[in-house]
Amino acid sequence: MKNSERSFARRIDLTSLQLFVAVCELGSIGRAAEREYIAASAVSKRLSDLEAAVDTALLYRHSRGVTLTPAGESLLHHARNVLYGLERMQGELSEYADGVRGHVRVHATISAIVQFLPEDLGAFSKEHPQIKIDLQEHLSADVLQAVHEGTADLGICNMGQANTNGLQTRPYRTDRLVVVVPEAHALAQREAISFEEVLEWDIVGLQGGSSISLAMRGAAARSGHPLHQRIQVTSLDAMCRMIDNGLGIGLIPDRAFELMHGVGHLKSVTLTDAWAQRTLSLVARDFEALPVTSRLLVEHLGKGWEPAAKPAA
Repeated sequence: MKNSERSFARRIDLTSLQLFVAVCELGSIGRAAEREYIAASAVSKRLSDLEAAVDTALLYRHSRGVTLTPAGESLLHHARNVLYGLERMQGELSEYADGVRGHVRVHATISAIVQFLPEDLGAFSKEHPQIKIDLQEHLSADVLQAVHEGTADLGICNMGQANTNGLQTRPYRTDRLVVVVPEAHALAQREAISFEEVLEWDIVGLQGGSSISLAMRGAAARSGHPLHQRIQVTSLDAMCRMIDNGLGIGLIPDRAFELMHGVGHLKSVTLTDAWAQRTLSLVARDFEALPVTSRLLVEHLGKGWEPAAKPAA
């Protein structure tokens, strides 16, 4: 940390940040003082000291309360992040007192969570019951951003054409996209199909930022045919229910479809395009620099890696 950064950190105290957030949320110094059980004059003094510390006005004061200046809006965003981080720190440290010996923060895509992580994380937790795993579901781009920013220790996603931005990757698992159709659909008797043929039909897709949606849009653009994606959903089971009710056909990872085989009367058709074969990757800033608990999880997850078999000609 640079000397100027140390000096700034020393000028900011957490109580003032908490009071600043309270004032912003309530729009009034008086109401914030009541909620925080502190004199309004003391709140006002701390806000003035905070403005002096950052050397800029944070609030517009008027007869009906206060509103944020542009600088105040920026500080509110950062203050909430700081206070949230402290809450997480307190929660994790209290769990150490209860016997927890480490935390691993993992962000992963829905494909990884549905297909592989329940078994893999379940087995890891049995081997290491004192290591707590905090898992959150996100789109691939958000997974990479979380790892880059340090919000997650480890990411699991389909890299596709994504820019690693200096992050390190290791292969985790492979899957293959299949076309899911109702059993009575005209394509249900097909064993395999190209995506260009799929484009003749309405498609039920995942939300726009998902790796599957991005891959479909790219393939459609390359083929020169429009993508008729009438419905977008946020989960694979919702997609299957939409397809089962005749609202279109969709692309789903093969193992995910097998695990949800009871959702409707559906059939899968092999997608022959090369991009349908995907690799899910483990992502970290620096695998060697991870805490011991995270490295243990990486080692465990890496045991399941097997290169995909080449599709039959």
